Amino acid sequence: MKPIINTFSKYYRQKYGQPVGKLPIDTGQPCPNRAKGGCLFCKAESFTAAHLKKGDSLARQIQEGKQNLLQGRSQLYFAYFQQETCTASPVELLLQQTRQLLQEPSCIGIIFSTRPDSIAEEFLSPLAQLISISGKECHFELGLQSAHEQSLVLLNRNHTVKDFETAIRLLQSYSLFLTGAHLIFGIPGESEEQMIESAAYVSSLKIDTLKLHHLQVIRETGLEKLYHAGKIELFEKDAYIRFLLRLLPLIPPHIIIHRLWSHSHPNLLVAPRWNILPGLLSAELLEKMQDNNISQGCGI
Repeated sequence: MKPIINTFSKYYRQKYGQPVGKLPIDTGQPCPNRAKGGCLFCKAESFTAAHLKKGDSLARQIQEGKQNLLQGRSQLYFAYFQQETCTASPVELLLQQTRQLLQEPSCIGIIFSTRPDSIAEEFLSPLAQLISISGKECHFELGLQSAHEQSLVLLNRNHTVKDFETAIRLLQSYSLFLTGAHLIFGIPGESEEQMIESAAYVSSLKIDTLKLHHLQVIRETGLEKLYHAGKIELFEKDAYIRFLLRLLPLIPPHIIIHRLWSHSHPNLLVAPRWNILPGLLSAELLEKMQDNNISQGCGI
């Protein structure tokens, strides 16, 4: 049966016949944008898995991830370079780390979460050879956040929409790589129509995956200052679900949705606080989609 939403969990459970997880990896490589003031919304600790400790070896990170995240629910996993900007690492070091992770029998692939201005061809060519030999998957998830230049300037992203498109085209020139985008909804000054335009733009580039979430205000970020100054209007839960009911019918059904909302560490989250468990949030969205006869891609 075709799923209402083509989520990561459903897609890979169907593909492998069992649950598939993600294990975050920290290379220790800082994001180069921090030298330029950093993104307005970003604080690395807000999305760092609790089990990750600075200086831990890759083997230790995988062991801890299996115990603390998979907890026996999944045997298979993607090694997920989620922290900071992994592709800013020296090429040989990142290739060595990737090679080590791929040697794990239960690792079915690698996900590189990175910036569109940190994609170098000198890394991609040997990586493609490595992936081909391994027979495993390789995803690139590029942080665009918005297809509107004024929003990128506001967020202090220090890259352009064109940088994103150039990086996607380069990655797509290698048939082995799956490409995806990360978008944030609720950026100050953007209407819902502009948010939908961002999703339509990345979809038009024939990407394979999407990671979406609502804007969250994290402590000790530039965004927190704007929030306390009353310059930010955030999505409340019901409004965000209504927005997703508009958006998801316009997302091509082949695109794998890796995330629809964010869950930052409670001690770092300023707002919005929805006070609902992720499973209940998903159930509420799916119920409303069923009630309204809505599914991903049904409006295309």
